[in-house]
Amino acid sequence: MDTLAGPLIGLLAAALVAVDPDVQPPTGWNRTEIELRGPAGQQIKAIHHPPGRPPRTAAKRPRSGPRPPRRTVIRPPAAVPSVGTEAGRPVLAGVIDGPPLDGFVPWIAVSTTSAKRGYLELDAVPSSWVVGSFTTSNPAQNYAIGLLDTGAGTSIISNAGAVTLGLLPTYNTGLTIDIEGATGSVTASVSRPLGLFVNGLASIDQDTLALNTSTFVGEYNVSIVMGRTPVPPAPDLPTAIGAPLAVYFATAVDNRLTRSITREGTTYTGPDVRLRDVDDPCVPQYPYTIPLELRPLGGASVQYVPCIDIFGGCAPARDGDPQSPSIIVGNSAQSLFFVGSVFLSDAGRQANDKDRFMLDTGAQVTVIGSRIAAVLGLKPSQAEFQVEIQGVNGQTITRPGFYLDTIDLPALEEWLSFTDVPVVFLDVASPEGGTLDGIIGMNLFTEVNFVLRGGGMVGMPDPTLEFAFLAAGLLNADLDGDRDVDQTDFGRLQACFSGRDVPQQAAGCDSARLDGDCDVDADDLLLFLGCQSGPGVPASPACVP
Repeated sequence: MDTLAGPLIGLLAAALVAVDPDVQPPTGWNRTEIELRGPAGQQIKAIHHPPGRPPRTAAKRPRSGPRPPRRTVIRPPAAVPSVGTEAGRPVLAGVIDGPPLDGFVPWIAVSTTSAKRGYLELDAVPSSWVVGSFTTSNPAQNYAIGLLDTGAGTSIISNAGAVTLGLLPTYNTGLTIDIEGATGSVTASVSRPLGLFVNGLASIDQDTLALNTSTFVGEYNVSIVMGRTPVPPAPDLPTAIGAPLAVYFATAVDNRLTRSITREGTTYTGPDVRLRDVDDPCVPQYPYTIPLELRPLGGASVQYVPCIDIFGGCAPARDGDPQSPSIIVGNSAQSLFFVGSVFLSDAGRQANDKDRFMLDTGAQVTVIGSRIAAVLGLKPSQAEFQVEIQGVNGQTITRPGFYLDTIDLPALEEWLSFTDVPVVFLDVASPEGGTLDGIIGMNLFTEVNFVLRGGGMVGMPDPTLEFAFLAAGLLNADLDGDRDVDQTDFGRLQACFSGRDVPQQAAGCDSARLDGDCDVDADDLLLFLGCQSGPGVPASPACVP
């Protein structure tokens, strides 16, 4: 098969850049095996740490029952500058102390169809429902499970997923592309135009594992990357649905609702994920907003690059077939989501108002690059822990990790702030050129619910991330206002029950929409059951199941 010239750097996800020698764990440290997703589609396979001080992981933090109250502090203006206020005025920040090293994975179900446009019509078309004929004769059972990965500049389906969905060999152009990582590269296939449709694991029946695509959203006339049969030690590519789809929709992540599906021997567990139209009234409303940017600026559409067979150079592809997959076409490169401003501090040193941090829902860890590490005076030789990272070709490198004193993400109304924050020191290529200052991973969002609203292309509002703290009274199942949660409250919930995706707008039913969307359904019931206290027994205003 022909291989296109040049590696795919920053297209699947920003590529790791090995700028310093592989570090070696100090003598006497412990090694703990773990499976985490890092940036650029890499896997963290193990953690090295001093005896008696393993990094905090989500598994060691309580995932059910009442959470500890959020601390509200006044930060001095010297530590965090005022934003949109008079100079010297203190900033109110909601502080999450000691987030885990590992965050959640936003698992979603993935299906594909035959939907495409005409010859040399290159733009992907977003759709609020499934368009086209499924590429498999049994879509209820033949689907893929992947993750929503905003750090990916295109969408990827693993080799196993492509086989299950019936994409091989029909949708294989025969052209390949090289995906670069810190330890080398791996070759992947470019697909013909197709329809790509997704939604959260709630679309899968837990008993029969049958997929219901009635609420799926997505895009068609899109070219994706498909994994080739892996050659050990290289693993199969992950199924990761990237920014070219997320840019068109609002993605709601609810950490109070856990979805778990076991399929073909693999268990996928994560928060509830729902994708809807950006302006859908059923998208939850949260009080705080982090401004985001789609960068490089100037993204106008999601397109693939076609092969024009004027001189017979497309073989084995056909004239007009994609020669590279669909990306968000910006002014200089494909565009990805960036956090507008990040403030960091450690041991009295500060790195303020940094804007080269990418938002990566596909990374469970948070990363800082060389520039930030230098400003904060961090020494790789004095790492507080280390991680083994497996690259796309199966080889591994070891990188240092640190605990930063603070990371602050400015937001309207109230900043999202963290103390004692674990980060991995790693340089990652930026779609804007050079390297990122860092990556904001999902370990910083385990204590909030949020909605990532797509946007940022020409003619669209800027993207945002809206959030609410779980421990700040996000949920109140006391529907009758008597401070307990009992059968009377259940009766009110029952009377308002409408069913999934059926808006409930009756008078008095606003409080029954416990998960913040427009309906009253089984998710609201699940949240309610986690808050029952009984008659006369005060219920926690911040209870979660």
